[in-house]
Amino acid sequence: MKKKKWIRFRHRVIRNIAYWVFYPIARLKFGVTIEKFKEQEKRPYIILLNHQTTFDQFFVGIAFKGPIYYLATEDIFSNGWISALLRYAIAPIPIKKQTTDMRAVRNCIQVVKEGGTIAIAPEGNRTYSGKTEYMNPAIAPLVRKLKLPLALFRIEGGYGVQPRWSDCIRKGKMRAFVSKVIQPEDYEEMSNEQLLDLIQEELFVNEARADAAFLHTKQAEYLERAIYVCPYCGLAEWESSKDLFRCKKCGAAVRHLPTKELEGLDRPFPFRFVNDWYEYQKNYVNQIDTLQHTKEPLFEDTASLFKVILNKRKELLCKDASIRLFGDRLEINGKAFPFEQVTAVTVLGRNKLNIYHEDQVYQLKGGKRFNALKYVNFCYRHKNIIKGETNGEFLGL
Repeated sequence: MKKKKWIRFRHRVIRNIAYWVFYPIARLKFGVTIEKFKEQEKRPYIILLNHQTTFDQFFVGIAFKGPIYYLATEDIFSNGWISALLRYAIAPIPIKKQTTDMRAVRNCIQVVKEGGTIAIAPEGNRTYSGKTEYMNPAIAPLVRKLKLPLALFRIEGGYGVQPRWSDCIRKGKMRAFVSKVIQPEDYEEMSNEQLLDLIQEELFVNEARADAAFLHTKQAEYLERAIYVCPYCGLAEWESSKDLFRCKKCGAAVRHLPTKELEGLDRPFPFRFVNDWYEYQKNYVNQIDTLQHTKEPLFEDTASLFKVILNKRKELLCKDASIRLFGDRLEINGKAFPFEQVTAVTVLGRNKLNIYHEDQVYQLKGGKRFNALKYVNFCYRHKNIIKGETNGEFLGL
């Protein structure tokens, strides 16, 4: 049977319409300066970008001519008619987060053979802290396999304008541009390690600096989606309101300033930026022996539980499921999900959690203050321990 073409003429038409709709939105809402990639001509490219905001794909689409085929998490393909509309309009390439997805690779190869441009965020996650996250080393051999000119697209200021943990878009300035282009004949001479190093270097951004003001009245709101460790009392729950952030366990209070800096209210605070705190949190978790925390839960939450029918829909299983996190497992309504049996756990969007267990995918969607990140971190910390990698630093993001 003849394989269906991935690239359709309608994708170009829809892209051109979207350009005129989303360009003014990007400029006005995000304050972004997007530098057009004038050297593109009619050649297809593979575009790699660092991931800072929900609008990053539109910045890329504005900088480049013609349709772009984005690798996208399977979550957007499991929303019924909305997913069908996206497939028809822009035909994104589905990929399973935190797993090796050979089907996604084959689809990329098909798009390239048909003359298409592909865009990938190799972090696979938006940054929580303003610093570029871990990149899967598999991105280097994929680039080599596709044999297209490589455009490295750099986004700066996005964390200040729209932190992943926040619902607000702050008033500030951003920049989005192609920082470097590498031709196939140049990266063919590199090893995978050298190519990965170059990609990481070009896309690395650390927003932990007081270089500009990003204005909004709700500076700290929902920071508890990213932070669950207190420097004074350890594992703890936090609560935010406007520009204030308070530990519910010991009462320590912090103010988040428009410069992205943190200011202690009742005592000097040890971290100047969220990234400093985020790195401390990761180091804290990496010192925990998860095997010593199997009797009493470390955290308890309530969330809606869905079963994900991949590429189709989501089925609500329980509106108010009881969630308990232990060092070696996750329990949902009393059912255990041992981390040894979990293929992957990943955060989607701001605070949804996908659990890949055996041949099923489950999704937890909590309230506004739900912290999904801690489940990912503890799962990967435990996996490192049982593999004998007690000094392993990777915690899922």
